Amino acid sequence: MTLSKLVLCILWMMACFNAISQKHRVFVLTDIENEPDDAMSFVRFLTYSNQFDIEGIVATTSCWQRNKTAEWRLHDITTAYGKVRDNLLIHESGFPTEEYIHSVIKKGLPVFGKNGLGEGKDSEGSDWLVKAILKNDSRPLYIQAWGGPNVLAQALYKLQKSKSKIELKSLIKKLRIYTISDQDDTGPWIRHTFPDLFYVVSPGFEENGGGQYHYATWPGISGDAFHGRFTGADTSIVSNDCLDKNVRYYHGPLGEKYPRIAFLMEGDSPSFMGLINNGLNDPEHPDFGGWGGRYELYIPPFKKYMYQAETRPIWTDTQDEVYSELTHSFHTSNHATIWRWRSAFQNDFFARMDWCIAKHYNEANHPPIVRFLHDSILTIQSGSKITLSGTAIDPDGDSLHYHWMVYKEVGSANINQLNLSISNNQVITFTAPSIKETKTMHVILAVNDLGTPSLTRYKRAIITIKP
Repeated sequence: MTLSKLVLCILWMMACFNAISQKHRVFVLTDIENEPDDAMSFVRFLTYSNQFDIEGIVATTSCWQRNKTAEWRLHDITTAYGKVRDNLLIHESGFPTEEYIHSVIKKGLPVFGKNGLGEGKDSEGSDWLVKAILKNDSRPLYIQAWGGPNVLAQALYKLQKSKSKIELKSLIKKLRIYTISDQDDTGPWIRHTFPDLFYVVSPGFEENGGGQYHYATWPGISGDAFHGRFTGADTSIVSNDCLDKNVRYYHGPLGEKYPRIAFLMEGDSPSFMGLINNGLNDPEHPDFGGWGGRYELYIPPFKKYMYQAETRPIWTDTQDEVYSELTHSFHTSNHATIWRWRSAFQNDFFARMDWCIAKHYNEANHPPIVRFLHDSILTIQSGSKITLSGTAIDPDGDSLHYHWMVYKEVGSANINQLNLSISNNQVITFTAPSIKETKTMHVILAVNDLGTPSLTRYKRAIITIKP
């Protein structure tokens, strides 16, 4: 074995180890079968299941599915996953067994919202969630509500009744909630009753074809319009034709479980896409931005499509300004905080679907391994020059393309005028903005390979600028 190949193998093993050792605890609440998008999201979720410690998957209700749950569909898709797991393990380690996933699938009460909240309203789903919250594990528990969150509300209600204020505060501190809008009336109750709870949401509900959903951040995963205007996002890679080619057909039993789009592709996936270990995401900092979108902490103003006024800061909608290669112009919206990464996250999913059928490692593409040649956290002086450098290797031996970007919406420095004149080198040098008080800025290195499909990984430099 040559030295270069030895280094490659060592770095690859280190990357795989880090992906496994840094797993996030995840608990999913889903109103699967209300429309096709939950099933679509669950297929994607399972292809990344080696990156999560999945502690529960509960079938719930929502405003669109008020009196039934569909845990059978979760089991159905999980059985298909079991048929491709051996192939997935050829390409990355850590995928849970089919039997394990079946064992953590539970169901909530088949009632809407607050009808499932209070004394005598426990379910196997809420009891399972209580068990996960009480688990002796110092890591945060990321709870995703793809539908209504009344199972979460009931679990918190039970803990509030059974624990002291000090104990409850300690438990709340470990929770990270991401709900896909308010799909029942318990979301506002949770936020009001537990004001210290880490909560990501575009608040509001949708009924009778009118309401909040098109204003929310999460449609940026596949939506093509914002307030009736074209966003500039590439819609070809979220179309049924593209999904037929890369997911549904000729990609094994799991791909066959991926339904066709009825309204929107995978509206629930942003809730877990920010947990994927890609070098860009940081779920503890929703304001940093990533594949799941970007959010800021504030009290949003009351709108007519909200159940009630918000009474405390929540992580909610903000905007990015993104240049579109399709329109050759800039587009600004909360949707853009997600669709700016659309090509990368779609290609990443398509590669994992290839893994489902590739019986040998060299029959599919794998992401590059990226690192800085310096610390990720840096401090410099105002107006001084700074040099950033990165390197990467590709496990498949593909050629690599480097691209640096200043994430101008993130951090406290006003850097609208800062341009990286040569952004496609491994090394860049630029002059820090002149400031009068300490500010921060974020610079992202994106490295994509020239394999099929092209895959991207990132490193983020957080730079403190001193006056």
